[in-house]
Amino acid sequence: MTEAKSYRLGVDVGGTFTDLVLVAPDGRALTRKVLSTTANYAEAIITGTTALLADAGLSPSVVGDVIHGTTVATNAILERRGARTGLITTAGFRDLLEIGRLRLARLYDLDFERPAPLVSRRLRLEVGERMSHVGEVVTALDRESVEQAVDRLAGDGVESIAVCLLHAYANPAHEQAVGAIVRERAPGLALTLSSDILPEMREFERTSTAVTNAYVMPVMAQYLEALERELGRVGLPGPLLVMQSNGGVMTAEHGRRRPVHVIESGPAAGVIATAALARRIGEGNVISIDMGGTTAKASVIEGFEIKRTGEFEIGGSMSQGSRLYKGSGYLLRVPAIDIAEVGAGGGSIVSVDGAGALHVGPRSAGAVPGPVCYGLGGTEATLTDANVCLGYLHPARLPSGLVLHADQARRVVSEQVGAPLGLGLSEAAHGVYLLGCAGMARAVRAVTIERGRDPQEFTLIAFGGNGPLFAAEMARSLEIARVLVPPAPGVWSALGLLEAEMEHHLVRTFLRPLAGLEPRDLVEALASLESEAESLLRAQGYGADRVEIERSADLKYQGQSFELAVPLGPAAMGIDGISRLAEAFDKEHERTYGHKAEGDPIQIVNLRLTARVRRATDLRRETRFTPGERARGGEREAYFGPGHGMIRTPVIGREDLDARPRSGPLLIDEYDATTLVLPDCLTHLDTHGNIVIDTGG
Repeated sequence: MTEAKSYRLGVDVGGTFTDLVLVAPDGRALTRKVLSTTANYAEAIITGTTALLADAGLSPSVVGDVIHGTTVATNAILERRGARTGLITTAGFRDLLEIGRLRLARLYDLDFERPAPLVSRRLRLEVGERMSHVGEVVTALDRESVEQAVDRLAGDGVESIAVCLLHAYANPAHEQAVGAIVRERAPGLALTLSSDILPEMREFERTSTAVTNAYVMPVMAQYLEALERELGRVGLPGPLLVMQSNGGVMTAEHGRRRPVHVIESGPAAGVIATAALARRIGEGNVISIDMGGTTAKASVIEGFEIKRTGEFEIGGSMSQGSRLYKGSGYLLRVPAIDIAEVGAGGGSIVSVDGAGALHVGPRSAGAVPGPVCYGLGGTEATLTDANVCLGYLHPARLPSGLVLHADQARRVVSEQVGAPLGLGLSEAAHGVYLLGCAGMARAVRAVTIERGRDPQEFTLIAFGGNGPLFAAEMARSLEIARVLVPPAPGVWSALGLLEAEMEHHLVRTFLRPLAGLEPRDLVEALASLESEAESLLRAQGYGADRVEIERSADLKYQGQSFELAVPLGPAAMGIDGISRLAEAFDKEHERTYGHKAEGDPIQIVNLRLTARVRRATDLRRETRFTPGERARGGEREAYFGPGHGMIRTPVIGREDLDARPRSGPLLIDEYDATTLVLPDCLTHLDTHGNIVIDTGG
C-alpha cells in the first residue's frame, strides 16, 4: 500500500514546454513533458500531472509537496503584460527610474534605447516628506499630498501601487504611514513598500525593485490562486511551494506578496540540480548550461559552491548579474543565483537582415505557434527547424511523441535562410546551428571569462530540451574537454525543484567603518535579522530547531561604488574576528579584481542573512529514472559541416552505452532530449548514468 503524501512533484513551466518529475520515497522518478499552454499555464500543469499519475497508476492522494518553477513573472515583464502600476515617491525623485545609474549597455550606439520604465511618468507622483540617511525626519510627511496622490492613482485605474521614499531603509515610518493611507482609501489595490522588499541603501535600485514587485504582484497572485484552485480540484490540495531566484523555495502565499523573488525561478532550479549532481560525482568545478525552447542559461559551480549575486537585470540583451553589462534591462536588487541568460533556444526565430547577416533570437516562437516543423501555425524558421533539416532530430517525431513535419522545416529554412544567403539547405541549416552554439557560448563566457575564470578548468553539464544537442560543439569552441549529460536532461530543472529547501534571504543596511567597529553593534544587528527570519519561518510552521543560519557582509574599500559579499561566521563577532573579516575581504577583492589595497580603510555596507530549513527526511539519495520508450535505433543522415559533410549516423539510446568509449558521430535519442556526439568525439556512460563526451578540448 502506498503511503499517503509520500511522493513529491516538481513542475517547471517554460516558454515552450512544461516539465514534470514525480519522485517516490525510494528515489524512483517518473517524468512527463508537455507543451506549455501560454494562455493559461495551469492547464498544461493539470493535464501533465493527471497523465503522469494515471501512467503510474497512482492516486493524487500520494502527492505531498508540489514545488513549482515558473516564468509567469518573467514573461509579464518581457511582454509588458503586468499590472497598471503607480509609484508614490519623495518630491524631487519622480524621474529616478529614467535616470538610473546613467549607464548604457552599448555606450557608443546612438540608436540604443533602454526599455521604457514599467510605470509611465504620469503615474509617478511625488509627496512631501524627507528622511535623512540616518533615519531622522527632515521634513514631516504631508498627509494631504499622499491622499491626493492615492486618489489620483485610483482614479487613473491603477491595479498596484509601489511606495519608495528617500532613505526609507534607515527609517520606514513614512512609508508605513503612506501604506496605511493606501489601504484606507484604496483597499482593493496591491501594495508594495520598498522598506519591506529591500531595506537597503541606493535609491534607484530600491525603486526599481519595488516597482517591479508591484508590476507583477497582481499577475502572480491571480496565477498562483488559480493554480492552487485547479490543483485542489484534481485532488492535490498542496502545499504549493514556489522556487525563488536564489535557489530556495517559499510558500505560494509568500510568492503572491513578493513575486520579485521568483523572476528567475526556473533557471535557478536547473543550477540546484546540477550542484547536487556535482557533489555526487565529486566534480567540484562545473558549468551548468540549460538550453530550452526559448533561452539558454549558464551558471558556474566552483568548489562545489553555487555562485550567487545580489542583483541582476531582466529584459536586456543578456540577463545576468555582471556589473559590466548593466543598462539594457530592468534592475532587480534581490539575491539570485548568478546566471547569464540569452535568447537562444529551440524556438528562437532565425532571420537574415538587410545587410545579409544571419541572426538567431532573441525573439522566440514559443509553444504557440512554435517552430514551423510543429505544424501548429508557425511561419518563421527557428533553431529546431534547422536541427530537423540537419538530421539531428527525427524527421517525423520528437522522442517525447510530438509530431514533426520535416518537409515544412526544409521549405522555410530554404526560403528564409538559404535563398537570401545563396546557400544550400544543409549549409544554411548548419550556419544556424553554429550561431545557436555561439549564443550558448556567449552565456558561458559571461559567467566564466568575464568573472576571471578559465572555462577549460571546468566540466560542462548540459541539460534542457536542446542543451545536449548543442553542448559538444559549443564546448569544443571554448576548448572545454569534458561534457556530461545527466539522466532525463530535458526535465532536469524540474528535478532541481525537488532538491531545493525552504529559504528566506534578508538584508539590512549597516553603514559603518570596519576599523573601530564595536562587536556588540554587529551582534545586535545580526540578532535582529535572525529574529525576523525565525518569525517568518515560525508563521509557516517551522521551529527554530530545523533552521540553519548563514550570515554575510557586503564590504568595500572606502570610496568604492560597489561592494563584495564576504561570509560572516560566528568567529567574526569579536575584535579578532573583525580583523579576519578585513583579511577575507582583501582576499576576495584580489580574487575578483586581481589586486587588493591592503591597509586601505574598509566599510561595511549591508548585512545579509539566509535562513534555511533542514529537511525532516533525507531526499538527496540518487534519483532513479523509470526507463521510457527505447530509442528506435537505426541510422539518420546527418550533416556535420563542410569538413565532414553528410554522414550516416547511428541512432542509439542511453541504455546502449556503457563504460567503454565509443566514437562519434552518434545521436542518442531519449524521451525528453537528443544528445549529439560529434565526429572525432568519444562518449561513454559513467557509473551514475551520465553520458560523458570527450571533445578533445
